Amino acid sequence: MENRKADHIALAYESQINSIQNDSRFDYEPLIRSHADAKIPETVFLGKKLRAPIWISSMTGGTQLAHKINKNLARAAHEFGLGMGLGSCRCLLDSNSCLADFDMRPIVGNDLPLYANIGISQIEKAFLQHDFSPVHQIVNKLKTDGLIIHINPLQEAFQPEGDMLSIAPIDLLNEFIPTANYPIIVKEVGQGIGPQSLQELSKMNIQAIDFAAFGGTNFSKLELLRNTEQAHETYLNMAHVGHSAIDMLHTTNRIFEQTPPTNDLQLIISGGIPHFLDGYYAIQKSKFKAVYGQGSALLWYAKQDYTSLQQYLKHQIRGLELAFGFLRIRKS
Repeated sequence: MENRKADHIALAYESQINSIQNDSRFDYEPLIRSHADAKIPETVFLGKKLRAPIWISSMTGGTQLAHKINKNLARAAHEFGLGMGLGSCRCLLDSNSCLADFDMRPIVGNDLPLYANIGISQIEKAFLQHDFSPVHQIVNKLKTDGLIIHINPLQEAFQPEGDMLSIAPIDLLNEFIPTANYPIIVKEVGQGIGPQSLQELSKMNIQAIDFAAFGGTNFSKLELLRNTEQAHETYLNMAHVGHSAIDMLHTTNRIFEQTPPTNDLQLIISGGIPHFLDGYYAIQKSKFKAVYGQGSALLWYAKQDYTSLQQYLKHQIRGLELAFGFLRIRKS
């Protein structure tokens, strides 16, 4: 105790905070729960129980580091009871040489949601070849619960090797979805999704929308960093357009209240959600069943070693427990 009190004296000045820094999103209610009662409510998402409302966002595959990263992420999903989206499984359309990078079901287990991932450009190529079966086979090979389709026209436009679409994604989705006998999630890759596109998605037979909003990893900007200096200078401002996760959440709440989705549509609120407080706020504000997704923060630790990732998630989940126990969303 003497050491602790000495720390209090030494750190008291450094612990001062300006009232302007107060997080005004929350009411802090210290009387209504004990620490023992500060728990995360049961989360059923995409038909399976999660122990925390966190989604491991799609990240990587087909590279030398991918197996290590995905294995660490899959171990974390299993240990902490989280849902997981795999990175782009495009290489599996050509051969099984990268299968080990994505074969994470044995690690994640059967009780948690695990989704494969493919780009809309690959859906278009399959459509033009009148054969969606190679895409369906990815889901079967990996024993995933379903498929994430990422729609990324800006990323493709700025990518030196990008695939230019000749058919609108909405038309491709309407062709593909009826052929799939498994759940579909639609996502962006760092710009978010605007109101008109969200409206169209609400009419489709999909299970979830993954925001991948503006504010997190921006793959359009990433591709410009890989492009020529002139291309980077010319298009950089356009890579900065988009919709934040909270803006998308407000839009989704409004649109879907006015025009309810045709099914029990669920949300993965991702893109610029670096902290459990941001995640807690977002899922509490959602009028629909939601989890929040993280990508780059998890990637940072997964690249290092499993212990680093494990410790990061332990703190994030403990923070969520405290948030559910002692914080309430402030009414505006």
